[in-house]
Amino acid sequence: MSTIKFDVSGMTCGGCAKSVERIIQKNDASAKVTVDLPTGRVEAQTTADPSVIAAALTSAGFPAKAAQ
Repeated sequence: MSTIKFDVSGMTCGGCAKSVERIIQKNDASAKVTVDLPTGRVEAQTTADPSVIAAALTSAGFPAKAAQ
């Protein structure tokens, strides 16, 4: 399992944060996801491919890019 970080746009509320969490867990049910809504930062401990997660988030209306 590795830790990946994304900057995610479009999250405006707790419901958005939960949606982002569900999208990531749909790709890896055992992923541990932390969403920092004010900064738009998402961190996940997962075995899923980061590019697959970024594409899934972006297609769901939450544009994501790898964060440093």
